[in-house]
Amino acid sequence: MQNDHARALGTEKIGRLMLKFSLPCVFSLLVGALYNIVDQIFIGNSRLSTLGNAAAGVVFPMFIIAQAFAWWFGDGCAAFLNICQGKNDMENAHRAMGSGITLTLISSLVLMAVFYPLKRPALTLFGASENTMGMAVEYFDIILAFFPAYMLSNMLNGVIRADGSPAWAMNSMLVGAIVNIALDPLFIFTFDMGMTGAAAATVIGQTLSFIFSAVYFFKSKTFRLTLKSFIPDLRAAAGAIRLGASSFITQATIVIISVLGNAMLAKYGAASEYGADIPIAVIGIENKVFTVVINLVVGIVLGCQPVIGYNVGAGNRKRVKALYRNILLCTVIISAAATLVFELAPRAVVSLFGTPENIPNPEDYWTFAEKTFRIYLSLLVFTCFIKMSSIFFQAAGMPVRAVIASMVRDIICFVPLTVILPLYMGIDGILWAAPASDAVSVIVALGLTVSFFSSFLKNTSSAEQADLKTDTANTDNKNGCSDNN
Repeated sequence: MQNDHARALGTEKIGRLMLKFSLPCVFSLLVGALYNIVDQIFIGNSRLSTLGNAAAGVVFPMFIIAQAFAWWFGDGCAAFLNICQGKNDMENAHRAMGSGITLTLISSLVLMAVFYPLKRPALTLFGASENTMGMAVEYFDIILAFFPAYMLSNMLNGVIRADGSPAWAMNSMLVGAIVNIALDPLFIFTFDMGMTGAAAATVIGQTLSFIFSAVYFFKSKTFRLTLKSFIPDLRAAAGAIRLGASSFITQATIVIISVLGNAMLAKYGAASEYGADIPIAVIGIENKVFTVVINLVVGIVLGCQPVIGYNVGAGNRKRVKALYRNILLCTVIISAAATLVFELAPRAVVSLFGTPENIPNPEDYWTFAEKTFRIYLSLLVFTCFIKMSSIFFQAAGMPVRAVIASMVRDIICFVPLTVILPLYMGIDGILWAAPASDAVSVIVALGLTVSFFSSFLKNTSSAEQADLKTDTANTDNKNGCSDNN
């Protein structure tokens, strides 16, 4: 049965809904990004300096792996919930949500069991050198121990937004970030705890975010969890798992790119004037800064996920078109502004993360940093459009389109170009692989978008519903939003 929240998704003004849902989501994701960024800023400005930043950078893929599973279940459950709201069919919602929480917890325990005995080989794979391995292990040991809290916090956050409480989702992340920011200087500088202090501040903040999120489920709006909800029911959760697959694949490709990129940076960096550690440290910083920009875009479209899912499920084609137009405009403005900053003032951005003190030639660090930001992020507008398109398709219940939009850029284009271009261009070829991939894959994303709207908008409401069922490969009939499950 629909409540006032669900009905408002189909009737309230688009602009007002975007402000209500997207602003808290943007802020929530930015706060989440602060966990890693704040650590690197304080590490870079401490005695740990550049090598400390490089150590934190090689641990970053571990966070992405954890997010891949958390967002798989979280984003999938969120999209599933909103589509069911649009269809006024909430029969299996609580079982899908509870199953998602249980599967996230199980995934976190499995990752801990795998990574603890294999941490040194894994960190080597992610780019740790003899100079950074000790600090990386010190940081990672503590981070890994709190994977359950970190992953559950990320999973629950998306469901809370989908349930119509974006402010609560935002505040859960804000609580943790404030604590992290307050404890970082205390642990790193006052107590001189080094990497251990940075990791301790992070996990304390993450645990508080998880507790704040968990409390919400005693007062959720559109579904109620019982003890039986947490018994894994793969049949009820199948739709959510399918809808969240694109989030998992997107995050998994980031890990693949990080592993390959760091390996190539170490190989070609060692053969260049920069050495192996400078490129990895700089790319680690670039990844964190890029995360801030992409989270602005992702926050807007992901925040609108409840509105997209509901109106696609309800067949409100005019509202879907208007919503897409507004999201696209915001994406272009944000990414264009960021591109200008990275092209005109890259050194000012990188300097926030400290100055190099424990490397032979500090000027090489600045030279490579400026080159990285100006080349690697030169087509950021395209990158953001591709990411926006993938999440939009996911929210619309079209996981195949979502996966294609993401995979073409990250796997089909970027991976081979990262291997091929350095053969002819040296370490610069790794940097040029990103804009080259963006230039090709944006054409695919545009084609997917045009084909979607050309079929979605020209039909009548009744024909549109049938088309959607076909286009999502019967997702709406099989994902638990029907009485047959």
